[in-house]
Formats: sequence, structure tokens, C-alpha cells
Amino acid sequence: MTPNDDFFRIDTALSVPRVDLANWRLEIKGKVRTPFSISYDELLAMPQVEAPITLACVSNRVGGTLIGTAMWQGVELRTLLDRAGVEPSGEQIVGTSVDGYNAGFPTSAAFDGRSSLVAIGMNGVPLPLDNGFPARIVVEGLYGYVSSTKWLRSIELTEWDSFNGYWIQQGWAKNGPIKMSSRIDVPRSGARQPEGIVTLAGVAWAPNTGVAAVEVRIDGVWRRATLGDSLSGGVWRQWYYDWNATKGEHEIAVRCIDADGQVQTGEITPNPIAGYTGWETRSITIV
Repeated sequence: MTPNDDFFRIDTALSVPRVDLANWRLEIKGKVRTPFSISYDELLAMPQVEAPITLACVSNRVGGTLIGTAMWQGVELRTLLDRAGVEPSGEQIVGTSVDGYNAGFPTSAAFDGRSSLVAIGMNGVPLPLDNGFPARIVVEGLYGYVSSTKWLRSIELTEWDSFNGYWIQQGWAKNGPIKMSSRIDVPRSGARQPEGIVTLAGVAWAPNTGVAAVEVRIDGVWRRATLGDSLSGGVWRQWYYDWNATKGEHEIAVRCIDADGQVQTGEITPNPIAGYTGWETRSITIV
């Protein structure tokens, strides 16, 4: 799990909103049969679940660090929507922050079996202020720019074409599934290592299907890495490969294979309005 203090943050807010819990209420409204609102205490009293979920930013470059995994605690989004009664025209879930920021994603994401929460806890503690206290939306398999509204004040059901969230209005893709990818964490690029066994390691993720395998390319030859345990299909997996390294300059790359047999593309995305693609590549020297 990624420690709360190390979890990446991408905000449009110039300052972190301060919420008065005594007056805060979460509204469920829009294309629903029975709109309602609840207080923080009422939200706490509802059935709670915990789910490990990997979140990623759409602007996370190949090999980047704008991604993290936490154990989220909260109320399943579908529980709130079932209480409200979603109308057939309620095709999009729009979360709005206390500062006016908004983001929308398909209503189906709350009902298709993936983890989707109104989260009030993170890694065993109440949701930190910087990470969206008192509540935020967390949805497995979707980039944050379409789903992860922090400092949540309302959830509104709309028609799909009738509303575009903040980042969609800036030109980003309306659909935001997290792209399958992988990363090399060690050794660092440009490292000098003694010959012998060198452990290559990192993480890989395919949140909409699950990671089935990771392959490491060393000087053009792909080799199967060893995977760590899988917490769920929506969570990254650690990988490692013990390489019997010989002296010289070497180029290393990594790619992921998902549970459907799809192989992470090596094609570099020229205009990543829906997420970066490509293989992370590093050069190291064995001495």
C-alpha cells in the first residue's frame, strides 16, 4: 500500500477546502426517483466496506509516480444509488466538490462489480484532509479526472451527453479507463551494478482486467518475471526478475500482460488526452 503522506495529489483547488462537518451534507440528486441528503454521521452509520484500489492520474507518464494503491473504507456507491432509485436517463454519475469542481463517469461503473465507493477512510484512518475529507469518490479502473471527486458535496445523475466535467471541458477524453501499464522501480536508470545477480523489480497494473504476467526485456530478449500476490484485479502487482548480469551496457524494458491475454503496447502516445502508453526503458551498466 502507498502511505497516505506519499499518495500523489493533483488538485485544481488553490487551497485545500475546509469543511464544517456540522453543516456538511451529501446530496444525491438529478435523474433519481427519490433525491435525499445525509449527514456525515449518517454516512458513518451506513454499512461500510474496505477495498484495495489503485488510483492513477491520466497525466502519469510511462514509468511515472502519479499512481498509488490504498485500502479505502466507505459506503458502496450502488448502496446510495439504490436508495435514490436511478432513472433510466441517469446515465452519468457527476460528483461535485465543495469548491465547485466536478467530474463524471458512466453510471454502469457503480453496478458492474468493480469497487466503487464514497470513501471516508484511507489505509485505516479517517480520510486525510488533503485526500478529500470528509468524503470522496473512488472508482476502480477509472482515471481520477473522470471519477475521483474529493471534498464531495453532491452526487448527481445526468444524461451522458448533457454534462461534461471540468477536465472534459479542457479537452480531455470523456471516457477514462486506466490503461494497462508497468514500471521499473529498481535499479534506477543509469545505475552501475557489479556483475552477478541483479534484481529488477517494479509494479504493473491492468485495473479493468487484472495482471496475468509481466515480461522484462534485456537487450532485446523478453523474459517472464515473478509476480507478487494479487489483492484484486483492480490493484497493481509487484514483480521481480533475478538477472545473472554480465559486464557491459544493457537496456531493460518492461511490459504487462492482462488476464484477457492483451499485451501492453509499446507504442508511445503522441497526444495523451486519454492516458500515456509505451514501455518504460532503462539503461544500466554492469561493471
